[in-house]
Amino acid sequence: MKNNFVEELRWRGMIHDIMPGTEEMLNKEMTTAYVGIDPTADSLHIGHLVGIMMLKHFQQSGHRPIALIGGATGMIGDPSMKSTERNLLDEETLRHNQECIKKQLMRFLDFDQTKQNGALLLNNYDWTKDYTFLHFARDIGKHITVNYMMSKDSVRKRLSGEESEGMSFTEFTYQLLQGYDYLYLFKNYGCKLQMGGSDQWGNITTGSELIRRKEGGESYALTCPLITKSDGGKFGKTESGNVWLDPKRTTPYVFYQFWLNVSDQDAEKYIRIFTLLSKENIHNYIEKHRREPHKRLLQGVLAECVTKMVHGEDEYNKAVVASKILFGNGTKEQLMDMDEQTFLSVFEGVPQFDISRNLLPTPLIDLLAVHTSVMPSKGECRKLVQGGGLSVNKEKVAAVDMNIDHSFLIRNKYLLVQKGKKSYFIVKTC
Repeated sequence: MKNNFVEELRWRGMIHDIMPGTEEMLNKEMTTAYVGIDPTADSLHIGHLVGIMMLKHFQQSGHRPIALIGGATGMIGDPSMKSTERNLLDEETLRHNQECIKKQLMRFLDFDQTKQNGALLLNNYDWTKDYTFLHFARDIGKHITVNYMMSKDSVRKRLSGEESEGMSFTEFTYQLLQGYDYLYLFKNYGCKLQMGGSDQWGNITTGSELIRRKEGGESYALTCPLITKSDGGKFGKTESGNVWLDPKRTTPYVFYQFWLNVSDQDAEKYIRIFTLLSKENIHNYIEKHRREPHKRLLQGVLAECVTKMVHGEDEYNKAVVASKILFGNGTKEQLMDMDEQTFLSVFEGVPQFDISRNLLPTPLIDLLAVHTSVMPSKGECRKLVQGGGLSVNKEKVAAVDMNIDHSFLIRNKYLLVQKGKKSYFIVKTC
């Protein structure tokens, strides 16, 4: 083995529970392990990153990872940590989601099957779709008692919670279906380890118990802590919702800004979990950051590493340039080169005014005070220009009689107007 996988996760703070004997087994032989991924959307979000990073470390340690798309279990819904039942998805939607997720996983895992530890992407729907209920009840259900299933936290909390609406039989069978996945992978792929979040411990150990009772085999479990924010808020959630890995859902700029704006306390935790930096490098970055916290070194390193890993170096560089433009250090040339999606994400929420393209060319004062209400009056506009307080496309307006024509338009559509240091407006031609 290239390094001790369990020790790697341990110093990174990525182990919550681990079954006895797991570390010894991993140090003895190349092992196959899997993490389940719920395909309820056509993109992963950063909440999935912890499990993906576990698989990445696993592969880098010389072992073989399996990313298991829950096409079958995704049709049911995992009751763990939820108070209500989830909407069920049809097969066509789940298959579409699987293909999208596969493309994202290829940025993290090496799927080259010529290598002994090449990653696998499987879908549990493929071995569940033709499995009849009678066979499932006879072959699987008889090995796990209802008492055993009821003792799991995920079931107990749902049934005993004051706000709970109870649990359907469909959801109750979830842990057996997940257990069957582990059994199937154990028998067909030699998989001896299942990993996941700490809320999955009950489901994972049900699978291990099923393997023991049905096959007399040894299998193991390892879970990581559920990631939280220091202020008690939910990790990966912003005012606009989840932070997605798909650039169409969350632009690389917004993605970069999420990591750049985490707290100092969270940055120290996240840089261990979401980067591949060495223990020594992380220690040095943390020490430097603590000496000069106002420079936010740690957040910068974290944002760079994760954005490059998810979106690539080019998108990272665009995000850095976009940040400079927003916070005053960018140039007109950089602004004009910015793609439309990034431009709109940088200035999301900025007041926007629509004008007809036929208005151009037109005097700037008329554009801002007559055709739009960026300025309350022509007089106010003149005063602002004379005082050096008005900029168009990141350049100060020097002349009161300046004309605006189509050559000023960003992406042949937008004009960025700035009053003072922080007040931005967008004029859009239609």
